Amino acid sequence: MSATYLRQATNKDLPEIKKIIAEAKAYLKKQGIDQWQNGYPADEDLETDVNFGITYVLIVDGKIAGTAALHQGLDVNYLNIHDGEWINGVHGRYTAIHRIAMSSNFRGQHLSDKMVSGLITISGVLGYKDIRIDTHPENLGMQHVITTNGFTKRGTIYMSESDSEASPRYAYQLIIG
Repeated sequence: MSATYLRQATNKDLPEIKKIIAEAKAYLKKQGIDQWQNGYPADEDLETDVNFGITYVLIVDGKIAGTAALHQGLDVNYLNIHDGEWINGVHGRYTAIHRIAMSSNFRGQHLSDKMVSGLITISGVLGYKDIRIDTHPENLGMQHVITTNGFTKRGTIYMSESDSEASPRYAYQLIIG
């Protein structure tokens, strides 16, 4: 049995994180999903996340298998929700899971579930009870990961990516005890 755990990313991890994000962009493109196809997330976004201490990596047998950012506090993209509402309102105290990606070397092993579960645990340890996440309407794989981890769809938000027109994302929420 392999050791699998989450840890906070460091600058040393950035080359592997950037590689995983590039692989994820290519994987989404291959599926015909236009998520992450217009320059987002850029290398600068990933560097900023690591420097702010909000990037986590999933380690499997000593190797980085996946990455995600755990934003703490108000996320401007979540201020306007359509066709629904947040349980605790738009200004609730929450974490937001962003930029989840798995290495192509580890894809298909259900590790995204472990990543999300770990980020839920970290949110709780940090004192957050409200966790939010979003994904592209055509990203059925991520929708499955999100809902199997207990999240409920709350509505639709619009995400800006670089200079492109804002595109819809299904928004989900989980309240933990």
